[in-house]
Amino acid sequence: MNGAGNDFVMIDNRKLGLQLTTGQIQKICHRQRGIGADGILLLRLAKGDADLGWDFFNQDGSEGEMCGNGARCFARFAQRHLDGREALSFETLAGVIKARLDGESVTVGLTPPLDFRIGERVATSSGELEIHSVNTGVPHAVLFVDDADAAMVSKLGHEIRHHDHYAPAGTNVNFVQRTGDGSIRVRTYERGVGETLACGTGVSAAALITAKLHGCDSPVRVRVLGGDDLAVAFEPNGDAFTNVQLTGPAEFVYSGQIEL
Repeated sequence: MNGAGNDFVMIDNRKLGLQLTTGQIQKICHRQRGIGADGILLLRLAKGDADLGWDFFNQDGSEGEMCGNGARCFARFAQRHLDGREALSFETLAGVIKARLDGESVTVGLTPPLDFRIGERVATSSGELEIHSVNTGVPHAVLFVDDADAAMVSKLGHEIRHHDHYAPAGTNVNFVQRTGDGSIRVRTYERGVGETLACGTGVSAAALITAKLHGCDSPVRVRVLGGDDLAVAFEPNGDAFTNVQLTGPAEFVYSGQIEL
């Protein structure tokens, strides 16, 4: 499946009992020697009161707390295995996520954003940069650029992702270009993957930082590298935001089998 170009292998693991090794995850996600994906999502039974649970792994085999585009894909995948319901909930390491489905479009409610840090100065090989950050389920750094197409996403994104300033967990890195009063373009360097065609939690982080700094109304429209448009809705609450919701596509590509 893919969500705005961010692609995932989905596995119904409720009866299989798979415990994938790092090597197996890397093989499955390898774009020449495996299926090819940004990550793997395993559907499992819930441990609490949610409808279902997930186990999410990045391309390099590391476990991820949350993924916005993955959450939309997971919701549509889960819908097929339930009763076709248009609303469901599932457990992630970041908390319980609720989703609403309308055809290929899915809206997921994100966990409350945490740890806003605005206007930090970070020394990089490109000089001292002003970088903002927030945790939207996973940590994200946000840099505003004049032209997202010209941004050094691979080089600078890799450097900031591993920067001592964000140790020990590291951070995802978003390069954001304002394209209107309530619209932005975003390119994202993700931990455990590199640059992807889209990143849901990154899109949300970029939209919230933009709203905080520039007073944008909800929803903020976001164009991602893959060419799709996402929407981030929210409710301002003093210096914070509540009821953050991400809306965008979630599409099936194909189904099949692979031997591990």
